[in-house]
Amino acid sequence: MAVVSSNDFKTGMTLEIDGNLMQVVDFQHVKPGKGHAFVRSTLRNSRTGSVVDKTFRAGEKVERAIIDKRTMQYLYREGENYVFMDNESYDQITVEPATLGEASNFLIETNSAVLLMFGTEIIGVDLPASVELTIAETEPGVQGDRVSGASKPATLETGFVVQVPLFINPEERIKVDTRNGSYIGRA
Repeated sequence: MAVVSSNDFKTGMTLEIDGNLMQVVDFQHVKPGKGHAFVRSTLRNSRTGSVVDKTFRAGEKVERAIIDKRTMQYLYREGENYVFMDNESYDQITVEPATLGEASNFLIETNSAVLLMFGTEIIGVDLPASVELTIAETEPGVQGDRVSGASKPATLETGFVVQVPLFINPEERIKVDTRNGSYIGRA
């Protein structure tokens, strides 16, 4: 493991603290007029998603977790689990839905995803900012129904439901923001 000083924290850095993988969400160097400097940080547990505030002394050494990013192809669902294939070794890996979190709403068979791995453990998924998906089901747009800003629910090919404008019809391809699950526009 690499050791990093609390003075060198960066947003997105992953640390190993007390056996947990903690990702730095935010940090602030504080130099009070009296006493020693310290680093106030907000950390997210990569396994559970819980957020914790922690204070470190300035210059305190912490173990940095080495996270490997691997591009894998999503093959199919096996029961509740997702099966991915490593693009380099062609090994197949089964991943639980809890590990993928919200990313499972945007995965389409045969598409690639970047899996974040700590050793052999998958701790998350890096998705692009937006993905193109096909609408599986929605109410058809009605001629003359042109209320400004109105929206309706649409079920995507992955089963995720997103609010779309009234003029969007079934079988159309749309862009969806993977960060908040909102409609961006037609593809």
